[in-house]
Amino acid sequence: MRAEPGSFRDPDSRVFLTEDGGVFRALSFAGWEDWRALKASSAFAELTREGRLIGTSEAHGVRQATVPATCVGVLRHELVPFVSYPYEWTFGMLRDAALLHLDILDRCLGESLILKDSSPYNIQWRGSDPVHIDVGSFERLREDEPWVGYRQFCELFLYPLMLQAYKGVPFQPWLRGALEGLAPGEARALMSLRDLLRGGVLTHVVLHARLERRYAASTGREVRGELARAGFAPEIIRANVRRLRKLVGRLRWNPDSTAWTGYRQDNSYSEADASAKQRFVAIAAARRSRELAWDLGCNDGAYARILAGHVRTVLAIDADHATVDRLYRSLAEEGQRRVLPLVIDLCSPSPDCGWRGRERGSLLRRGRPDLTLCLALVHHLAITRNVPLVEIVAWLAELGSPLVVEFPTPEDPMVQRLLAGKREGVHGDYSREEFERRLLEAFELERHEQTPSGHRVLYEAHPRAA
Repeated sequence: MRAEPGSFRDPDSRVFLTEDGGVFRALSFAGWEDWRALKASSAFAELTREGRLIGTSEAHGVRQATVPATCVGVLRHELVPFVSYPYEWTFGMLRDAALLHLDILDRCLGESLILKDSSPYNIQWRGSDPVHIDVGSFERLREDEPWVGYRQFCELFLYPLMLQAYKGVPFQPWLRGALEGLAPGEARALMSLRDLLRGGVLTHVVLHARLERRYAASTGREVRGELARAGFAPEIIRANVRRLRKLVGRLRWNPDSTAWTGYRQDNSYSEADASAKQRFVAIAAARRSRELAWDLGCNDGAYARILAGHVRTVLAIDADHATVDRLYRSLAEEGQRRVLPLVIDLCSPSPDCGWRGRERGSLLRRGRPDLTLCLALVHHLAITRNVPLVEIVAWLAELGSPLVVEFPTPEDPMVQRLLAGKREGVHGDYSREEFERRLLEAFELERHEQTPSGHRVLYEAHPRAA
């Protein structure tokens, strides 16, 4: 076993991984007692059956040398297909994750259990379905203790959602730059006088920030004692949780249309070109079953859905938040559990970050693709983002997977539109001949096909052996 770098902060519950994909959780005495209380509750069986809590069982026969000396018991968890982070999610995904967290908390409070933290990192996805994975965050409810996860819920769920819904400011850069989220004082500084009239701002932002300042000089013991004297019956906590659930449920983000939200209706494709692309992708996807595929620049997910018929998990990646959020909503309505939509700028993908640069892994470190789809993307990277063709092909080769890639020629109307805003000759290397030369240096060509319009070329290739 090897320790999962993102789970080291809880001494009572450490996660370990095995080479064959096993996920284990080592529990201390206190953690084991909390687990037994959770297991005995009706909430555990119901939430697991509903798919809202990760499948978990007690593991026996685990070698003691592979887990901490303080461990008294080990659990085995069901494996999630791919680990993603809140700064890669859409507004709808973060909102639904928050609602799941509050629903689970509400149900557990009815059985004298509580969640000791409120981190969105405890929630992962099976396609468009969120699932809570941190069984170690459940503990027995102690008399007159407050909901200690409230502050974390605000910082990592509520404030980012408010920022997007009320201010139209993307929350992903904030969460990527600050893994602990937005502090109450920071959220207060971002809200105007007009925002004070919006739902939840006065109570959960302004008052929260004021209390933070009041107790800034107090010791943890003083604050804890004052909270204990105030009294926190389970009914009070549950009422607060339910008010928060109503607030989060009412939050909406309705973005204006972008250049990408209607891209498939407003591009240079003919119907014949689109059909040719669909057939080309379907043939490549059907060659064999695969575990993980990446659809780079997925837009509305049309080709990700084709891949999903043959691949266990498809990452549908695009930089346009509004487009990916629409895709998530449609996938959720369909009940699609194989396509995971993510908001990622491929020119600045998620890096290794957190403690020692290991706590949150880079996109590639979390799982290399078995098939990469790169359609209607090369010209935007090369012309709009000024990435040379040689760099684009080198990056695709580094992924180490078979590739389906589309190259729009300089004659393509969309390429002409992009070039019109550039100084003449600045993209002199952008040609079919140069792209094919670079492609064949790194890949062996399986097949290629020119679309009926003659302006785009599709390639299926696999990396050359080292």
